[in-house]
Amino acid sequence: MLRIIGKARWRDRVAELREQIEGGRRYARLLAQRHAAELAYEKGRNDAPLSPAERRLAKRVGALDSLDRSLSPSGRTALRSALQTAISGPNTLMPLLHLHRTAQLHEASGYAVRYAGFEDGTNFDLLIARNGTEAEIACDTFSAEDGHNVHRAAWTRLVDQIDPDLQTWLAAHPGRYLLKMTLPNGLRDAESDAGMATDAEKLPDESVLATLHRRITEMLKSAKRADHDEAAVLRLDPLMLAAAQADENGLLARLRSEFGPEANLAITAGGQSVFVLAARAGTENEVAVAMRRRLAAIAPARLTGTRPGILAMFVEDTDRLEWRLLREKLTLEGEARHFLTFPEARAVVAVTCASRFELAGNDNAETAMRFRNPSHPAAKLPALADAVVSIV
Repeated sequence: MLRIIGKARWRDRVAELREQIEGGRRYARLLAQRHAAELAYEKGRNDAPLSPAERRLAKRVGALDSLDRSLSPSGRTALRSALQTAISGPNTLMPLLHLHRTAQLHEASGYAVRYAGFEDGTNFDLLIARNGTEAEIACDTFSAEDGHNVHRAAWTRLVDQIDPDLQTWLAAHPGRYLLKMTLPNGLRDAESDAGMATDAEKLPDESVLATLHRRITEMLKSAKRADHDEAAVLRLDPLMLAAAQADENGLLARLRSEFGPEANLAITAGGQSVFVLAARAGTENEVAVAMRRRLAAIAPARLTGTRPGILAMFVEDTDRLEWRLLREKLTLEGEARHFLTFPEARAVVAVTCASRFELAGNDNAETAMRFRNPSHPAAKLPALADAVVSIV
Protein backbone atom coordinates (compact mmCIF):
# COMPACT_ATOMS: atom_id res chain seq x y z
CA MET A 1 0.00 0.00 0.00
CA LEU A 2 2.96 2.31 0.53
CA ARG A 3 3.44 2.32 -3.24
CA ILE A 4 -0.02 3.85 -3.60
CA ILE A 5 -0.04 6.53 -0.93
CA GLY A 6 3.68 7.19 -0.46
CA LYS A 7 6.01 6.52 2.44
CA ALA A 8 5.99 10.11 3.70
CA ARG A 9 2.19 10.30 3.80
CA TRP A 10 1.98 6.97 5.62
CA ARG A 11 4.68 8.01 8.09
CA ASP A 12 2.69 11.16 8.90
CA ARG A 13 -0.47 9.13 9.41
CA VAL A 14 1.20 6.66 11.76
CA ALA A 15 2.70 9.52 13.78
CA GLU A 16 -0.74 11.15 14.01
CA LEU A 17 -2.37 7.94 15.26
CA ARG A 18 0.39 7.25 17.77
CA GLU A 19 0.03 10.74 19.19
CA GLN A 20 -3.70 10.20 19.63
CA ILE A 21 -3.44 6.82 21.35
CA GLU A 22 -0.35 7.27 23.49
CA GLY A 23 -0.82 7.02 27.26
CA GLY A 24 -3.21 4.08 27.18
CA ARG A 25 -6.17 5.99 28.56
CA ARG A 26 -9.63 4.60 27.83
CA TYR A 27 -10.52 7.02 25.05
CA ALA A 28 -7.12 6.42 23.48
CA ARG A 29 -7.72 2.66 23.57
CA LEU A 30 -11.08 3.20 21.88
CA LEU A 31 -9.34 5.13 19.10
CA ALA A 32 -6.78 2.33 18.76
CA GLN A 33 -9.61 -0.15 18.23
CA ARG A 34 -11.15 2.03 15.50
CA HIS A 35 -7.81 2.31 13.72
CA ALA A 36 -6.88 -1.34 14.22
CA ALA A 37 -6.29 -1.97 10.51
CA GLU A 38 -3.79 0.86 10.09
CA LEU A 39 -1.96 -0.08 13.28
CA ALA A 40 -1.84 -3.77 12.35
CA TYR A 41 -0.42 -2.96 8.91
CA GLU A 42 2.29 -0.79 10.46
CA LYS A 43 3.20 -3.50 12.98
CA GLY A 44 3.48 -6.08 10.24
CA ARG A 45 5.53 -3.73 8.09
CA ASN A 46 8.04 -3.51 10.93
CA ASP A 47 8.03 -7.27 11.58
CA ALA A 48 6.44 -6.84 15.02
CA PRO A 49 4.52 -9.85 16.41
CA LEU A 50 0.89 -9.92 15.28
CA SER A 51 -2.14 -11.66 16.69
CA PRO A 52 -4.17 -13.76 14.20
CA ALA A 53 -6.75 -10.97 13.90
CA GLU A 54 -4.05 -8.35 13.33
CA ARG A 55 -2.40 -10.57 10.74
CA ARG A 56 -5.63 -10.84 8.77
CA LEU A 57 -6.27 -7.09 8.94
CA ALA A 58 -2.71 -6.32 7.84
CA LYS A 59 -3.10 -8.73 4.93
CA ARG A 60 -6.34 -7.03 3.86
CA VAL A 61 -4.65 -3.62 3.92
CA GLY A 62 -1.76 -4.98 1.86
CA ALA A 63 -4.21 -6.47 -0.67
CA LEU A 64 -5.34 -2.96 -1.63
CA ASP A 65 -2.13 -2.80 -3.64
CA SER A 66 -3.28 -5.66 -5.89
CA LEU A 67 -6.69 -3.98 -6.23
CA ASP A 68 -4.94 -0.81 -7.39
CA ARG A 69 -3.01 -2.77 -10.02
CA SER A 70 -6.21 -4.36 -11.35
CA LEU A 71 -7.98 -1.07 -12.08
CA SER A 72 -7.88 1.15 -15.14
CA PRO A 73 -6.01 4.48 -14.84
CA SER A 74 -9.24 6.33 -14.01
CA GLY A 75 -10.27 3.65 -11.52
CA ARG A 76 -6.84 3.79 -9.94
CA THR A 77 -7.16 7.55 -9.51
CA ALA A 78 -10.54 7.14 -7.79
CA LEU A 79 -9.21 4.42 -5.46
CA ARG A 80 -6.19 6.50 -4.50
CA SER A 81 -8.43 9.47 -3.75
CA ALA A 82 -10.57 7.23 -1.51
CA LEU A 83 -7.41 5.98 0.22
CA GLN A 84 -6.23 9.52 0.94
CA THR A 85 -9.62 10.28 2.49
CA ALA A 86 -9.50 7.05 4.52
CA ILE A 87 -6.20 8.00 6.17
CA SER A 88 -7.24 11.56 6.96
CA GLY A 89 -8.62 12.87 10.24
CA PRO A 90 -11.05 10.56 12.04
CA ASN A 91 -11.62 8.32 9.00
CA THR A 92 -10.40 4.72 8.87
CA LEU A 93 -9.54 2.10 6.27
CA MET A 94 -12.45 -0.11 7.35
CA PRO A 95 -14.99 1.04 4.70
CA LEU A 96 -12.48 0.36 1.91
CA LEU A 97 -11.59 -3.02 3.37
CA HIS A 98 -15.29 -3.84 3.62
CA LEU A 99 -15.79 -2.93 -0.04
CA HIS A 100 -12.82 -5.05 -1.14
CA ARG A 101 -13.90 -8.01 1.01
CA THR A 102 -17.43 -7.81 -0.44
CA ALA A 103 -15.99 -7.96 -3.95
CA GLN A 104 -13.73 -10.89 -3.06
CA LEU A 105 -16.61 -12.88 -1.58
CA HIS A 106 -18.63 -12.49 -4.76
CA GLU A 107 -15.67 -13.36 -6.96
CA ALA A 108 -15.20 -16.52 -4.89
CA SER A 109 -18.86 -17.37 -5.59
CA GLY A 110 -18.27 -17.25 -9.32
CA TYR A 111 -19.40 -13.72 -10.17
CA ALA A 112 -17.61 -11.36 -12.47
CA VAL A 113 -17.08 -8.22 -10.40
CA ARG A 114 -16.55 -4.69 -11.68
CA TYR A 115 -15.58 -1.88 -9.33
CA ALA A 116 -18.13 0.40 -10.95
CA GLY A 117 -17.82 3.11 -8.31
CA PHE A 118 -14.13 3.56 -9.05
CA GLU A 119 -14.19 2.76 -12.77
CA ASP A 120 -17.40 4.49 -13.84
CA GLY A 121 -18.19 6.94 -11.03
CA THR A 122 -21.52 5.26 -10.18
CA ASN A 123 -23.27 5.77 -6.86
CA PHE A 124 -23.16 2.03 -6.25
CA ASP A 125 -19.76 0.40 -5.67
CA LEU A 126 -19.79 -2.99 -7.41
CA LEU A 127 -21.48 -4.51 -10.43
CA ILE A 128 -21.65 -8.30 -10.31
CA ALA A 129 -22.67 -10.54 -13.21
CA ARG A 130 -23.23 -14.22 -13.89
CA ASN A 131 -25.06 -16.06 -16.67
CA GLY A 132 -26.32 -12.81 -18.16
CA THR A 133 -27.78 -11.48 -14.90
CA GLU A 134 -26.37 -8.35 -13.23
CA ALA A 135 -26.82 -6.79 -9.79
CA GLU A 136 -25.60 -3.60 -8.17
CA ILE A 137 -23.96 -3.59 -4.74
CA ALA A 138 -23.74 -0.48 -2.58
CA CYS A 139 -21.31 -0.86 0.34
CA ASP A 140 -22.09 1.39 3.27
CA THR A 141 -20.63 1.92 6.75
CA PHE A 142 -22.59 3.22 9.71
CA SER A 143 -21.67 3.56 13.36
CA ALA A 144 -23.34 1.53 16.09
CA GLU A 145 -22.97 4.73 18.14
CA ASP A 146 -25.98 6.02 16.18
CA GLY A 147 -28.03 3.48 18.15
CA HIS A 148 -26.27 3.82 21.51
CA ASN A 149 -27.91 5.99 24.13
CA VAL A 150 -24.63 6.23 26.02
CA HIS A 151 -21.95 6.78 23.39
CA ARG A 152 -18.78 4.87 24.07
CA ALA A 153 -16.66 7.82 22.99
CA ALA A 154 -18.45 10.07 25.49
CA TRP A 155 -18.29 7.44 28.24
CA THR A 156 -14.57 6.79 27.90
CA ARG A 157 -13.79 10.51 27.90
CA LEU A 158 -15.90 10.97 31.02
CA VAL A 159 -14.14 8.13 32.85
CA ASP A 160 -10.74 9.49 31.81
CA GLN A 161 -11.67 12.85 33.32
CA ILE A 162 -12.95 11.33 36.57
CA ASP A 163 -10.19 8.77 37.06
CA PRO A 164 -7.61 11.07 38.77
CA ASP A 165 -10.27 12.27 41.23
CA LEU A 166 -11.24 8.68 42.02
CA GLN A 167 -7.61 7.74 42.62
CA THR A 168 -7.24 10.59 45.10
CA TRP A 169 -10.54 9.76 46.79
CA LEU A 170 -9.68 6.06 47.11
CA ALA A 171 -6.38 6.94 48.79
CA ALA A 172 -8.34 8.74 51.50
CA HIS A 173 -11.23 6.24 51.62
CA PRO A 174 -9.84 2.72 51.16
CA GLY A 175 -12.45 0.12 50.30
CA ARG A 176 -14.59 -1.25 47.50
CA TYR A 177 -17.27 0.99 45.98
CA LEU A 178 -19.88 0.96 43.24
CA LEU A 179 -21.33 4.11 41.72
CA LYS A 180 -24.44 3.27 39.72
CA MET A 181 -25.59 5.88 37.22
CA THR A 182 -28.87 5.97 35.35
CA LEU A 183 -28.83 8.56 32.56
CA PRO A 184 -32.43 9.00 31.33
CA ASN A 185 -31.31 11.24 28.47
CA GLY A 186 -28.26 9.14 27.68
CA LEU A 187 -24.78 10.53 27.14
CA ARG A 188 -24.47 11.44 23.51
CA ASP A 189 -22.10 13.32 21.25
CA ALA A 190 -22.79 16.99 20.80
CA GLU A 191 -23.98 16.46 17.21
CA SER A 192 -25.40 12.95 17.49
CA ASP A 193 -27.77 13.34 14.56
CA ALA A 194 -24.99 13.90 12.04
CA GLY A 195 -23.74 11.26 9.62
CA MET A 196 -21.45 8.32 10.28
CA ALA A 197 -18.33 9.69 8.63
CA THR A 198 -17.15 11.39 11.82
CA ASP A 199 -19.79 10.45 14.39
CA ALA A 200 -17.69 8.09 16.50
CA GLU A 201 -14.90 10.68 16.69
CA LYS A 202 -17.00 13.74 17.51
CA LEU A 203 -16.29 15.06 20.96
CA PRO A 204 -19.19 14.81 23.39
CA ASP A 205 -20.91 17.94 24.61
CA GLU A 206 -18.34 19.34 27.04
CA SER A 207 -20.98 21.02 29.20
CA VAL A 208 -22.74 17.68 29.74
CA LEU A 209 -19.50 15.93 30.64
CA ALA A 210 -18.37 18.76 32.87
CA THR A 211 -21.70 18.82 34.71
CA LEU A 212 -21.70 15.07 35.30
CA HIS A 213 -18.06 15.14 36.35
CA ARG A 214 -18.76 17.94 38.82
CA ARG A 215 -21.78 16.17 40.28
CA ILE A 216 -19.80 12.99 40.89
CA THR A 217 -16.86 14.77 42.54
CA GLU A 218 -19.15 16.89 44.73
CA MET A 219 -21.07 13.79 45.73
CA LEU A 220 -17.86 12.09 46.83
CA LYS A 221 -16.57 15.17 48.71
CA SER A 222 -19.81 15.59 50.62
CA ALA A 223 -20.09 11.85 51.42
CA LYS A 224 -23.57 11.74 49.88
CA ARG A 225 -24.92 8.32 49.00
CA ALA A 226 -27.30 9.56 46.29
CA ASP A 227 -27.94 12.44 43.93
CA HIS A 228 -30.64 12.68 41.31
CA ASP A 229 -32.42 14.96 38.88
CA GLU A 230 -33.96 14.57 35.43
CA ALA A 231 -30.54 14.19 33.77
CA ALA A 232 -28.90 11.62 36.07
CA VAL A 233 -29.62 9.34 39.01
CA LEU A 234 -26.46 8.54 40.98
CA ARG A 235 -26.14 6.08 43.84
CA LEU A 236 -22.97 5.08 45.73
CA ASP A 237 -22.93 1.69 47.46
CA PRO A 238 -20.36 -0.78 48.76
CA LEU A 239 -19.17 -3.19 46.07
CA MET A 240 -20.46 -6.57 47.24
CA LEU A 241 -19.41 -8.85 44.38
CA ALA A 242 -17.34 -11.79 45.54
CA ALA A 243 -14.88 -11.23 42.70
CA ALA A 244 -14.16 -7.64 43.72
CA GLN A 245 -10.56 -8.49 44.62
CA ALA A 246 -9.93 -10.48 41.44
CA ASP A 247 -8.04 -9.06 38.48
CA GLU A 248 -9.77 -6.42 36.37
CA ASN A 249 -10.86 -8.83 33.62
CA GLY A 250 -12.42 -11.21 36.14
CA LEU A 251 -14.22 -8.37 37.86
CA LEU A 252 -15.47 -6.95 34.58
CA ALA A 253 -16.90 -10.35 33.66
CA ARG A 254 -18.78 -10.51 36.96
CA LEU A 255 -20.02 -6.95 36.59
CA ARG A 256 -21.17 -7.65 33.03
CA SER A 257 -23.13 -10.64 34.31
CA GLU A 258 -24.63 -8.49 37.06
CA PHE A 259 -25.55 -5.40 35.05
CA GLY A 260 -26.20 -6.82 31.59
CA PRO A 261 -24.66 -6.28 28.15
CA GLU A 262 -25.79 -2.67 27.71
CA ALA A 263 -24.16 -1.35 30.88
CA ASN A 264 -21.14 0.88 30.50
CA LEU A 265 -18.51 -0.20 33.01
CA ALA A 266 -15.20 1.16 34.25
CA ILE A 267 -12.87 0.18 37.09
CA THR A 268 -10.44 2.37 39.00
CA ALA A 269 -8.08 0.54 41.34
CA GLY A 270 -5.76 1.92 44.00
CA GLY A 271 -3.80 -0.68 45.94
CA GLN A 272 -6.39 -3.05 47.36
CA SER A 273 -9.17 -0.50 46.83
CA VAL A 274 -11.59 -0.61 43.91
CA PHE A 275 -14.07 1.91 42.54
CA VAL A 276 -16.52 0.74 39.89
CA LEU A 277 -18.60 3.01 37.66
CA ALA A 278 -21.67 1.45 36.05
CA ALA A 279 -23.91 3.53 33.78
CA ARG A 280 -27.07 2.77 31.83
CA ALA A 281 -29.35 4.92 29.73
CA GLY A 282 -33.04 5.25 30.34
CA THR A 283 -33.90 3.14 27.28
CA GLU A 284 -32.35 0.19 25.45
CA ASN A 285 -29.86 0.66 22.63
CA GLU A 286 -31.31 0.63 19.11
CA VAL A 287 -28.41 -0.27 16.84
CA ALA A 288 -30.59 -2.36 14.53
CA VAL A 289 -33.17 0.43 14.31
CA ALA A 290 -30.39 2.85 13.39
CA MET A 291 -29.32 0.46 10.64
CA ARG A 292 -32.87 0.24 9.29
CA ARG A 293 -33.05 4.03 9.11
CA ARG A 294 -29.71 4.10 7.31
CA LEU A 295 -30.92 1.51 4.81
CA ALA A 296 -34.02 3.57 4.03
CA ALA A 297 -31.88 6.69 3.54
CA ILE A 298 -29.28 5.23 1.20
CA ALA A 299 -31.26 2.81 -0.97
CA PRO A 300 -32.87 5.44 -3.26
CA ALA A 301 -29.62 7.41 -3.50
CA ARG A 302 -27.15 4.57 -4.11
CA LEU A 303 -29.08 2.18 -6.38
CA THR A 304 -30.32 2.96 -9.88
CA GLY A 305 -33.41 0.74 -9.76
CA THR A 306 -32.64 -0.61 -13.23
CA ARG A 307 -31.02 -3.78 -11.82
CA PRO A 308 -31.46 -5.80 -8.62
CA GLY A 309 -29.66 -4.02 -5.79
CA ILE A 310 -27.79 -5.36 -2.75
CA LEU A 311 -27.01 -3.17 0.27
CA ALA A 312 -23.83 -4.45 1.96
CA MET A 313 -23.79 -2.87 5.41
CA PHE A 314 -20.72 -2.59 7.64
CA VAL A 315 -21.55 -1.94 11.32
CA GLU A 316 -18.66 -0.07 12.93
CA ASP A 317 -17.99 0.83 16.59
CA THR A 318 -19.49 -2.31 18.08
CA ASP A 319 -17.76 -4.69 20.48
CA ARG A 320 -17.70 -8.47 20.28
CA LEU A 321 -20.42 -9.03 22.90
CA GLU A 322 -22.83 -6.54 21.33
CA TRP A 323 -22.23 -7.97 17.86
CA ARG A 324 -22.85 -11.51 19.06
CA LEU A 325 -26.13 -10.48 20.71
CA LEU A 326 -27.26 -8.54 17.64
CA ARG A 327 -26.81 -11.72 15.64
CA GLU A 328 -28.20 -14.21 18.16
CA LYS A 329 -31.26 -12.16 19.09
CA LEU A 330 -32.02 -11.60 15.39
CA THR A 331 -32.47 -7.86 15.90
CA LEU A 332 -30.51 -7.01 12.76
CA GLU A 333 -32.54 -9.54 10.80
CA GLY A 334 -35.80 -8.17 12.15
CA GLU A 335 -35.03 -4.56 11.23
CA ALA A 336 -33.56 -5.50 7.85
CA ARG A 337 -36.69 -7.45 6.98
CA HIS A 338 -38.81 -4.57 8.24
CA PHE A 339 -36.95 -2.25 5.87
CA LEU A 340 -37.54 -4.65 2.96
CA THR A 341 -41.27 -3.94 3.27
CA PHE A 342 -40.71 -0.20 2.74
CA PRO A 343 -41.23 1.58 -0.60
CA GLU A 344 -37.55 2.62 -0.42
CA ALA A 345 -36.59 -1.06 -0.69
CA ARG A 346 -38.26 -1.56 -4.06
CA ALA A 347 -34.91 -1.94 -5.84
CA VAL A 348 -33.27 -4.01 -3.07
CA VAL A 349 -33.08 -7.76 -3.56
CA ALA A 350 -30.96 -8.41 -0.44
CA VAL A 351 -29.27 -6.82 2.57
CA THR A 352 -26.00 -8.10 4.05
CA CYS A 353 -24.43 -7.23 7.40
CA ALA A 354 -20.83 -7.47 8.60
CA SER A 355 -18.53 -5.98 11.22
CA ARG A 356 -14.80 -5.72 11.85
CA PHE A 357 -14.98 -9.18 13.41
CA GLU A 358 -15.69 -10.64 9.98
CA LEU A 359 -12.92 -8.54 8.43
CA ALA A 360 -10.46 -9.84 11.01
CA GLY A 361 -11.79 -13.40 10.83
CA ASN A 362 -11.90 -16.16 8.27
CA ASP A 363 -14.23 -15.87 5.29
CA ASN A 364 -16.73 -18.70 5.64
CA ALA A 365 -20.47 -19.23 5.60
CA GLU A 366 -20.72 -19.13 9.38
CA THR A 367 -19.86 -15.42 9.41
CA ALA A 368 -22.38 -14.43 6.73
CA MET A 369 -25.54 -12.45 7.44
CA ARG A 370 -27.75 -11.98 4.42
CA PHE A 371 -31.46 -11.33 4.12
CA ARG A 372 -33.30 -11.78 0.83
CA ASN A 373 -36.25 -9.64 -0.20
CA PRO A 374 -38.88 -12.26 -1.18
CA SER A 375 -41.02 -9.67 -2.96
CA HIS A 376 -38.30 -8.59 -5.41
CA PRO A 377 -38.81 -9.99 -8.94
CA ALA A 378 -35.20 -11.23 -9.07
CA ALA A 379 -35.20 -12.84 -5.62
CA LYS A 380 -35.43 -16.38 -7.02
CA LEU A 381 -33.19 -16.06 -10.05
CA PRO A 382 -30.71 -18.99 -10.00
CA ALA A 383 -27.89 -16.72 -11.20
CA LEU A 384 -28.25 -14.51 -8.11
CA ALA A 385 -28.84 -17.27 -5.55
CA ASP A 386 -25.29 -17.21 -4.17
CA ALA A 387 -25.52 -13.46 -3.64
CA VAL A 388 -29.01 -13.12 -2.19
CA VAL A 389 -30.21 -16.31 -0.49
CA SER A 390 -30.77 -15.63 3.20
CA ILE A 391 -28.03 -16.76 5.59
CA VAL A 392 -28.09 -15.99 9.32
